[in-house]
Amino acid sequence: MQQEKKRNTFAGSIGFVLAAAGSAVGLGNIWRFPYLAAKDGGGMFLVVYLVLALTFGFTLLASELAIGRKTRRSALHAYSALDRRFGPLGFIACLVPLIILPYYCSIGGWVMKYCLLYLTGQGAKATADGFFTGFITSPVEPIVFGLLFVLLVAFIIFRGVNKGIESSSKLIMPVLLVLVLGIAVFSLTISHTDADGVTRTGMQGLKILVVPDFKGLTLRGFFTVLMDAMGQLFYSISVAMGIMVTYGSYVQDKANLSKSINQIEIFDTVVAFLAAVMIIPAVYTFMGREGMDASGPSLMFVSLPKVFEAMGGVGHVIGALFFLMVFFAALTSAVSVMEAIVACLMDQFHLERSRATIIETVLCLVMALFVCLGYNALYFDILLPNGSHAQLLDVMDYISNNFLMPVVAIGTCILIGWVVKPRTVIDEIERNGCGFGRKKLYVAMIKVVAPILLTVLLLKSVGILTVI
Repeated sequence: MQQEKKRNTFAGSIGFVLAAAGSAVGLGNIWRFPYLAAKDGGGMFLVVYLVLALTFGFTLLASELAIGRKTRRSALHAYSALDRRFGPLGFIACLVPLIILPYYCSIGGWVMKYCLLYLTGQGAKATADGFFTGFITSPVEPIVFGLLFVLLVAFIIFRGVNKGIESSSKLIMPVLLVLVLGIAVFSLTISHTDADGVTRTGMQGLKILVVPDFKGLTLRGFFTVLMDAMGQLFYSISVAMGIMVTYGSYVQDKANLSKSINQIEIFDTVVAFLAAVMIIPAVYTFMGREGMDASGPSLMFVSLPKVFEAMGGVGHVIGALFFLMVFFAALTSAVSVMEAIVACLMDQFHLERSRATIIETVLCLVMALFVCLGYNALYFDILLPNGSHAQLLDVMDYISNNFLMPVVAIGTCILIGWVVKPRTVIDEIERNGCGFGRKKLYVAMIKVVAPILLTVLLLKSVGILTVI
């Protein structure tokens, strides 16, 4: 009881929803969702993603938020509070953000660099061949920008749940949404005629995104779309890394948890779709279909700067607004990841927030240094079980995203679905007479459907299942 009295809470549901949505709206929405949508049949991918968001994503999100509010503990102790045998699951859930934060902040430093370039009118430099590779392999610059990004994240965490996380989310998230919406609308209005006299428009690019492409679709192809959409959603909504459990522990007892879950789902899905509308029409207009094959850092730091440059004078403005938006998205996500770790340190060692934040900041800085050096002094190239080549950042991403996160999610399904029973989560969500409209769906998903889908995803991610 003493721990519950001292635990901070979000002042209101709006602050909580914006903070949780800020965690969900990250780099994955911006650089991976558009690529997958274009690759997997446009509208077909969108429909599959939406169905999964309303079923699979809803189930995991509801479970973690309810676990957090019910136990009033971080992920490290929340699972064992429900059943002592699941203590190791809490440890893994705490380990995930510990691995993710250093390389996420390193990428945040890259975003800061590009944001600064465009805001100072030097965006044209980013279009030079080899510029991005030269930047990330340089011995000092990536470290400096990564350091600055970590310190900015730590400053927000240091200020606490209300003055830091909630206040920054209320300021950043509306601006982010306006930027995404504005750039998306602009992307639909552009047109370009290439050297061969072929004219392409943003509206044609939108058609590629929203119109389903069933040409050559097979059962195996559909399963590929299903796994891609589920993997994207799985990482997008910030589950299985202790974040939503931690944020749930800060939600007031009187809050309508069901309503908040719906709002987070809507916010994340809308921003993901707008990110696709923002990127696919612009890339298609200036680079054609072949330009849409890029994803991840290649899309954001190589392809898009060339698109902005091709736009002419207005492209530098759009580029500045775009990287400012990406910076905000990276910042809010990194804040949630660090908070999950700091909350674990506070709960485990009974530390004040300030001391826990300093410890995690130092640890993150050291690990981020190694991530940055992984592109020069510590560079190596290994083959991962899924067949992709990797260096240090990729290895950390693979371990956390492809292995540990599915394990945490499967464990959560077993705990809630079969050990403490779905009624544990349902009662928490229905507290204070709040409704839970998808109750029967939730039970079916948490007990049977979600663990099966997650097991398939895990086997595919680690390279064991190759037939899909």
